[in-house]
Amino acid sequence: MFRKFFGLLVCVLAFSSFVFVGAGNVKAETNVEKIHFLIPGGAGGGWDTTARTVGKVLQDTGIIEEASFENMSGGGGGVAINYLITTAKRQKDTLMVNSTPIVIRSLTGVFPQSFRDLTPVASVIADYAALVVPVKSEFNSFKDIVSAFKKNPNSIKVAGGSVKGGMDHLVAAMAINAAGGDPLKLQYVPYDAGGKAMAGLLSGDTQMLSTGFGEAVNLAKQGEVKILAVTAPERLPEAPDVPTLKELGYNMEFANWRGFFGPPNLSQDKVDAYVSVLKKMYKTDMWEKMRKKYGWQNLFHPDKEFVAFLEKQEKEVGDMMKRLGFLQ
Repeated sequence: MFRKFFGLLVCVLAFSSFVFVGAGNVKAETNVEKIHFLIPGGAGGGWDTTARTVGKVLQDTGIIEEASFENMSGGGGGVAINYLITTAKRQKDTLMVNSTPIVIRSLTGVFPQSFRDLTPVASVIADYAALVVPVKSEFNSFKDIVSAFKKNPNSIKVAGGSVKGGMDHLVAAMAINAAGGDPLKLQYVPYDAGGKAMAGLLSGDTQMLSTGFGEAVNLAKQGEVKILAVTAPERLPEAPDVPTLKELGYNMEFANWRGFFGPPNLSQDKVDAYVSVLKKMYKTDMWEKMRKKYGWQNLFHPDKEFVAFLEKQEKEVGDMMKRLGFLQ
């Protein structure tokens, strides 16, 4: 009798240990106490600012206990992507920040990987594009630009802070295409950076600038430029008088998003935990203060929704790059 009771007790204890250990493992998998942010560029850039701001808000508001940061430049972001893939087994607490260039650069072969080789976790913010002219320009709406372009494409030179085939060029080409113009006839003038492109606009070397809304809005408030249109789905609160392209009758949206990726084969439980953490961040006053400081717009697409968003952007950008001759 005693042996039977003892045997039953051992079984119960063994099962209890299994349950508690199992529960502990699930908890460790779904709770996020620390995040190591991998940044594919140098200090002070957009990726760096985004990752460090998100990390600081998460840590300072107590959503996570620890945030650490690692800058890894090179290859247009390819060095960090390759590192995250090849060291995936030890990167379970790592999130890499990235943005629209991961789509463009993978299409053009700057690096061989794409977002599909990682685990998309969520987009977090967007800097929509803005189409800008000097405050004293004869053009008072994007429709004026379209009309002039259709009459004489050479009369409109568009400045941008990226190379031909880069984001600023693609935005302007997509806008012209949506308005019924021929994007192949667009006179795009590339500059080394957004600041130099703005200088080219203000000097009269170009008639319009394709740039990020965050870069344009402060100059517009200072009375130096007019923003003719934005590529957001609806008007932005920081510039309520500026129409969207869709509002003007042109079916075009574009978001230069920034978001986070985990290593390949990251578990769904871990992805869900990261998504939960980022959702909590949006509800904090500190996040809202920092978002406004940098002129960011919230753009939250969690995992599967993020993948669908990336696939849509990849197709739209890829189609325009093919139209312009940058892809076969």
